[in-house]
Amino acid sequence: MRLYSVGDEGAAVRDIQERLDALGFAPGQDPPSSFSSGTEEAVREFQRARGLDVDGIVGPDTWRSLYEAGYRLGDRMLFLRRPMMRGEDVSELQSRLSSLGFDVGKVDGIFGPKTEQAVIDFQHNRDLAEDGKAGPEVVTEVRLVTRGEMREGRQAVREREWLRRLPPTVAGTRVYIDAGCRDSHEASVAWEAASAAAIALQDLGGLPVMSRSQDGSVPERLRAHRANVFGADLIVAFQLSGDGDDSVYFFASEHSRSEAGELLARALATVLGGKVEGRAGALLKETRAPAVVVSRGQLDEEVGHAVVDGLTRFFAGAAVEAAASR
Repeated sequence: MRLYSVGDEGAAVRDIQERLDALGFAPGQDPPSSFSSGTEEAVREFQRARGLDVDGIVGPDTWRSLYEAGYRLGDRMLFLRRPMMRGEDVSELQSRLSSLGFDVGKVDGIFGPKTEQAVIDFQHNRDLAEDGKAGPEVVTEVRLVTRGEMREGRQAVREREWLRRLPPTVAGTRVYIDAGCRDSHEASVAWEAASAAAIALQDLGGLPVMSRSQDGSVPERLRAHRANVFGADLIVAFQLSGDGDDSVYFFASEHSRSEAGELLARALATVLGGKVEGRAGALLKETRAPAVVVSRGQLDEEVGHAVVDGLTRFFAGAAVEAAASR
């Protein structure tokens, strides 16, 4: 899709404004169908709330998030299809099922095979028709069973086990290294940092794989899919900061957060500096393994080496902590 920003007009802008308003992000005094300062600020607030890059521009990721945020659990029948159903309603269903002990995998808002199986298991447990579809009967039953404070989900337990089993060094660890490529400049400097990190990891016995070639530009969702196919133990991505601030991001959304990702992000930030924040971009949300995004105002070989230093300390620290808890 095309990008929508200040100065654009038309039916698509009106649709964006209406969706923002329905979600509680009023576009100020902007006339309908006119993308002006009020709409830009509403977009920024929405992006901030949803863990997206805050640039005030409605591109593919922001539009997709706007669309998905419009669904609440019970608004529609949820089931496995191609392309897979996505939305806030899927996230809530996953979160509730996970808190009951049913394994949905990652609470990512994507109704995939694991979510379907979790629905079937729930239906079997509650003596409902086992068709893997979350219609009114399943939604009512899920809400009834999960009334009150929900318990910790399966993903949190899985991540704690991952942390407990971490080796003392990065040797043998499959690390998926992503170099951002939203434009040619980012593609060049992110590659410099990512390739330096890959070489340093290899020297330590790690098993790095790059998400793209040096001259390639691959959509973020496809790069996330490749990480899952590779079977990465963890994912480290490099991207340029849109506002010039230095940050390390981990996955967090309204219904879920990655404890392992946050601990890894904090470990890297002790070496790199900058803020640690939860975000929900594709590389963080759609990958199975713990993932972080290193977002910097400047990327170079030095940043890549610093990241590997942070990973080395993280693995060593996890081993010490595990030994102390025995």
